Amino acid sequence: EMCKPGTPSPVRLPNVSPEVFKHMLYYCYGGEISQEDLEENSKELVEAADRFGMTNLKLKAEACLVRNATFTPDNILDSLLYADSKNCALLLEKAMDYVVENRNEVIKKVSFEDLPGSMLRDFLAALGSKGHSRKGESDFEYMRVCELRQRLHAKGLCVDGSKKAMVAL
Repeated sequence: EMCKPGTPSPVRLPNVSPEVFKHMLYYCYGGEISQEDLEENSKELVEAADRFGMTNLKLKAEACLVRNATFTPDNILDSLLYADSKNCALLLEKAMDYVVENRNEVIKKVSFEDLPGSMLRDFLAALGSKGHSRKGESDFEYMRVCELRQRLHAKGLCVDGSKKAMVAL
């Protein structure tokens, strides 16, 4: 019914603003989104790119989100949950680094009861990686997300997803 000739009807995409959709289309057709537009729309672009399977755009927007992220004890729980829900491994890693570096302040102010149990593994790896010297090139558990993504890319494998998924590859 939607595609009948001569019947112009708009296609509605819930939770995607026209501006973000315009950036997505522009990117799909080979355009580069300006740094300013990436910074202004990074979270919305991550969400839309994740929803529509646009991995490269998602990774670009995630990198921008990570560069501009400012964590506090008041927002760290939301940041961790968001990064986990969107499989933003780089953002999750940066948020975990914040927790490890500011653990005394965070523990006093944040209740971690709402975190999924699977995140405990990520916390332990983040704590362990701070004082851990890798013994070999296959010690993927303690490897930074950027290095994991580079290795996967070099092998022609998918670089999107959680750190656990990337390590499994």
